[in-house]
Amino acid sequence: MLFAIVFSITATVILPFCFAEEKPAKMLRHIVMFQFKESSSKEDVQKVVDAFRSLKGSIPQVAAFEYGTNNSPEGLANGFTHCFLVTFKSKADRDVYLPHPKHKEFVEVLKPHLEKVQVLDYWAAD
Repeated sequence: MLFAIVFSITATVILPFCFAEEKPAKMLRHIVMFQFKESSSKEDVQKVVDAFRSLKGSIPQVAAFEYGTNNSPEGLANGFTHCFLVTFKSKADRDVYLPHPKHKEFVEVLKPHLEKVQVLDYWAAD
């Protein structure tokens, strides 16, 4: 009788957890778009891009980083040319990133060349 009870509990309560598929954790996405000043050269812009890219290796809380330049045929970019996607595993990771000294150094490289910025953060949904 005891075996039947233990088996029943194992089969109905414990086993489903053993075979349940684990959902991947949601990631926090930080999208940053820049419009650069017309007075900034291609070399100046590249320095900004390189400085931003270096944050992935300098700040451990950055889970992933990617970027690109606008190529949309829709004509809705409103002057923004560069888009960067920084991914974090948690809000706490983003909270470390934003005031991080390396991030602040990057902002100082960016400031002389920045015309406009747009930032949007969201939790990635399925």
